[in-house]
Amino acid sequence: MFFTRDKDFYRTLVKLAIPISLQNAVTFSVSFADNLMIGTLGDSAISGVYVGSQLQTVLQMFVGGIEGAILILAAQYWGRRDTSSIKKIVAIGVRFALAVGVIATLIAFTFPGPIMTVFTNDASVIEVGTPYVRIVGVSYLFFCISQVMVASMRSVETAKIGMYVSFMTLFTNVLLNYILIFGKLGLPALGVSGAAIATLISRIFEAAVMVIYVRFADKKLRFRFSDILKRDRQLLHDFIKYGLPIIGGQVVWAANMMGQTMILGRFSAGVIAATSITGMLHNMIYIWMNGFSSAVGIITGKTVGAGQIEKIRPYSRTVQVIFLGIGVISGALVYLLKTPFISLYNASPEAVAYSEQFMTVITFTIVGTCYQAACLFGLVKSGGDISFVFKNDTIFVFLVVLPSAIIAMWLGAPPWVVFACLKCDQILKCFVAVVKINRYNWMKNLTRDNPDAEAAEETT
Repeated sequence: MFFTRDKDFYRTLVKLAIPISLQNAVTFSVSFADNLMIGTLGDSAISGVYVGSQLQTVLQMFVGGIEGAILILAAQYWGRRDTSSIKKIVAIGVRFALAVGVIATLIAFTFPGPIMTVFTNDASVIEVGTPYVRIVGVSYLFFCISQVMVASMRSVETAKIGMYVSFMTLFTNVLLNYILIFGKLGLPALGVSGAAIATLISRIFEAAVMVIYVRFADKKLRFRFSDILKRDRQLLHDFIKYGLPIIGGQVVWAANMMGQTMILGRFSAGVIAATSITGMLHNMIYIWMNGFSSAVGIITGKTVGAGQIEKIRPYSRTVQVIFLGIGVISGALVYLLKTPFISLYNASPEAVAYSEQFMTVITFTIVGTCYQAACLFGLVKSGGDISFVFKNDTIFVFLVVLPSAIIAMWLGAPPWVVFACLKCDQILKCFVAVVKINRYNWMKNLTRDNPDAEAAEETT
């Protein structure tokens, strides 16, 4: 049997995946609205914001590592209903996230110009992107806070709050974008700087709502501000031991994204704009895959933490078939939507031509992305074999992806060939994923016995 007969698996998968996917869709819509409105200002504006957003991309990778550590550890403890340990894990994550957010904000506010020059040597792009980086950098701290709060709620299967908050953020951001970019309601037209201010206000609002919800409305964890100060050496050790490979994997991926931007940034503004446009369509299609993959990760962690290992084999077979199908459908959607999607932008003929080429590449690679990313994160990493994914990503990024792209560029290959080299790992990783998943040597219980939780359970 390729599919599990456990109906609870499908119910939980849909219950978690839909709100997570919707939240991702709303988060994407915020970026997409920025991208479209700024796109009316021309190639340099699109490129400036894209390059200026790279520090945000790096920050997301770091915070994503912290979120991943929270989700994987907390989901396994949730399988044991050990909320005492989960609160300590969340507190550790909050402290790390605050530190990362403060550092990123200081870097962006102090060195916006040098950050831009790292990624591109196009003077017009640097001029547009520098003020954007300085303003939007202030939002990084608030972004870190909101994302950790969302992760803490997802770990205990409260996924809807993230969706609701994202809807409110979308409305706030789009409205402010319209007013500040184009100068409505008697305000001056601020262009790219207006988009940065809108993002900053939206991030502050998002963080405030999440903190209020977790403190006053949540009934599962009952997390309090005083919990942030509580220490647990064993759980800190576990967070570092299991979290470092996750954060390390995110750092590797951040280096990959930075490397890709630096490589493509050596081409014209039209190529950079095409990269931004293509990335938007890719992210739009990727939304539902990411939602289902995150749901699989929560289910896997909860099942392993509860000691129900016998369920994992049929679950893993089901996941492989589902995500291979999602990949094929996603590739078809990219191919069908590429022309109408590009037409939404006021891009130059050069940017349009490169966008069509890049999207043709994505048509094929996204099939691999859906399969291997879901299997390696949703099953292997969430099942407890965290270091394998880190090692696998490191090998592919530094020995395959970046070197092949640099060689292709050095040989004078056209931009679409360089772009294909940067995406080749999405297909190659599938072969690794097939072997790893079906060996079933990745299921590891990462939880510890907690006397406080056991005592509480005995008294109820």
